[in-house]
Amino acid sequence: MNYLAHLTLAQPFAPSKVGNVLGDFMRGVEVAGLSEPVRLGLDNHRLVDRFTDSHDWVRAQRAKFSPARRRFAGVALDVLFDHFLWHHWSSFYASPRGDTIALHYRHLQAGDALMPPVMRQRMQRMAEFDLLNRYVELRQVGQALDMIAGRIRFANRFTGIVEEIVPFYEELEEGFLVFYPQLQHAVAQAALEAQSG
Repeated sequence: MNYLAHLTLAQPFAPSKVGNVLGDFMRGVEVAGLSEPVRLGLDNHRLVDRFTDSHDWVRAQRAKFSPARRRFAGVALDVLFDHFLWHHWSSFYASPRGDTIALHYRHLQAGDALMPPVMRQRMQRMAEFDLLNRYVELRQVGQALDMIAGRIRFANRFTGIVEEIVPFYEELEEGFLVFYPQLQHAVAQAALEAQSG
């Protein structure tokens, strides 16, 4: 799952939001030095990633990508899942999507001092350009994936991976509508952040 899902599956306060995104920015971060609410958020992030990556349906979707791009398929699906979550928000949440995303930004701003520098810069840019609302069209998903592919330090042919999503788009969307409630249930059952806040 990507930023929108991780933030939404977090608890509604700043250290949780930071911890639930921190899992993508762990280089040089000492877990022992984190406050308990941030660490529990990080644990929740990792639970979400484990559940997603090991889910039979997700694994089957990754296998549909070409061998040249399959290594990047997990990233592509994560971003695509945020796109689906944005579009089907009201199927999963009663709170208005726009209000929730605005609150995500406020929590991240409030937790700025808890972030490593690279994460702080990325989150500031995300709020400045309202990136949580930028994956509305599949074309925008493709642009985001091409930007991510361009940041990878090894030579790759991941650019243009969105063209491999197009033939399966409706099937992926239908599968997501079944998968996401299962993820929500797994997070609720684990209740890793129940003692924080």
